Amino acid sequence: MSVIWYECKVKYRKTHETGEQKVVTEVYLLDAVSYTEAETRITEEMQKLTSEDFMIKNIKIANFAEVHPFDNSDRWFRSKVSLIAMDEESGKEKKSNSYMLVQANDVKEAFENTEKAMEDTMGDYTIPSIAESPILDVFPYFTGEEEQLEKYNMMDAVETLSEEASQEEE
Repeated sequence: MSVIWYECKVKYRKTHETGEQKVVTEVYLLDAVSYTEAETRITEEMQKLTSEDFMIKNIKIANFAEVHPFDNSDRWFRSKVSLIAMDEESGKEKKSNSYMLVQANDVKEAFENTEKAMEDTMGDYTIPSIAESPILDVFPYFTGEEEQLEKYNMMDAVETLSEEASQEEE
């Protein structure tokens, strides 16, 4: 089963730093295999975020091919990427568009982060547009296996380093 990104609009009463309470509607992104799982996951995430009652206003499939978080960035941007290929029959350039969600602090940084995300792309591409997204946060699926794998990789790296240190001492 493939995982799909879902945009979830949630309405709830938010308490600001000033103590003022205001009803807000915020958009979150998460990956799931179905609408039902997306609803369950956004409910779990919202229960962690607020003790207030909340209402899920909308859940829809998001049109993102990829999502790229970057450290020290607090906003999400929608980058349109046009992949350029030659049509063998007509000999004309053919563009296919896809959308990425990239994290950045401003549009310039979003452009740079989109280029970083595209570094391994073999073909030609352009970035015709970048716009700030209303998405407040992204909740990727996490099974716990990732944490175990990370611990294993860290232990493996420590063993490799100690073996290298031992060989250097000899």
